[in-house]
Amino acid sequence: VQLQAFGGGLVQAEGFLRLSCAASGGFLSTYVMGWFRQAPGKEREFVAAISRSAHSTYYADSVKGRFTVSRDNSKNTLYLQMNSLKPEDTAVYYCAVGTRGWNIPILTSSRNFASWGHGTQVTVSS
Repeated sequence: VQLQAFGGGLVQAEGFLRLSCAASGGFLSTYVMGWFRQAPGKEREFVAAISRSAHSTYYADSVKGRFTVSRDNSKNTLYLQMNSLKPEDTAVYYCAVGTRGWNIPILTSSRNFASWGHGTQVTVSS
């Protein structure tokens, strides 16, 4: 499956953005999905994950209460609603498919995700 994230941009602090992740060559419904981000000079970090059926979600502490991950399997698309954005949220955001199923202790590791594709830049100005 090939993934493409889009919807990033430049926004002021406390603003909002909605990222989308479109898939081709496969069905997202068969995968746990995740969002990660990478800021300049930093390692890629976990942001959020969602189970195949969307019944379960999991967030990094840094975004909990501000970001919401969702999916529409009928549209083969994953979403990340980002509210109350902060300058420290500035990064390239990537979507990926999980390779180890819904297993929270390992969900935050990028090693358990694949099909990264191109990310989308999010820049939050203060």
